[in-house]
Amino acid sequence: QVQLVESGGGLVQAGGSLRLSCTASGITFRRFEMAWYRQAPGKQRELVALITSENIINYSDFVKGRFTISRDNAKNTVYLQMNSLKPEDTAVYYCYANYFTRFWGQGTQVTVSS
Repeated sequence: QVQLVESGGGLVQAGGSLRLSCTASGITFRRFEMAWYRQAPGKQRELVALITSENIINYSDFVKGRFTISRDNAKNTVYLQMNSLKPEDTAVYYCYANYFTRFWGQGTQVTVSS
């Protein structure tokens, strides 16, 4: 059974930092493209950052220079380091895995207060 378990969300003041983690089980992690998406209330889910199995990275423009995605294949974990957080970063953040089949985590809430 495939599981993606996110952790690290919470409440932080604007300008602060959080580090999200997503640990996968039931998949050959190193083969998977991994990503973080987010969904704010009333809005569509959107891509935040993506890292391929070859460590090619893409960021959405709204997080460039503030967020960093990384992966540790030995730990089956992908990370999202979020710095200089803004109130508009408030959303549920979802872990995503893709290798011919797509999987989603359950999401972790990030709330940034002004």
